[in-house]
Amino acid sequence: MVELDTLPITSSKKRITAFVIDDLMVAFLFLVIFYDQLAAIISPAIEGVSTEDMSLIESQLNQFSVDNLFIMLCIKILYHTVPVWQNGVTLGKYFMKIRVININDGYNPSFIQALLRAVLRIPSEVFFYLGFIMAFFMPLKQTFHDKFSSCVVIDA
Repeated sequence: MVELDTLPITSSKKRITAFVIDDLMVAFLFLVIFYDQLAAIISPAIEGVSTEDMSLIESQLNQFSVDNLFIMLCIKILYHTVPVWQNGVTLGKYFMKIRVININDGYNPSFIQALLRAVLRIPSEVFFYLGFIMAFFMPLKQTFHDKFSSCVVIDA
């Protein structure tokens, strides 16, 4: 068991910055993967279209989101599972010099812990980021997904 009072718990500022970097990376991955489909939908908007045509483009983008929701969720979950399981970091955490550890032994989370953590991030984001706000009130600054996957984020 890890001595909880000796852990170098990372600051909220570092976690928020890592979160933003990670979200930008996931958005970039989406853009790269779906570039052709998005370009086909958005290209009429670039050429200058009427308000009526803009509502058509908007509905096409909404339909694109619905059609690809499962793939987008899988990409997001993979991005937050594999690197955390392997190294304890995502790209954002790497740049901010923080890492995720298993609270029980101090090592990288197991695959199941990393997967659970990544999956539980989704409802935390969907429900007004309440799962993230939780970290401001927890002694170890754990978010919803940290708490239920027995993980904590520390300075590397």
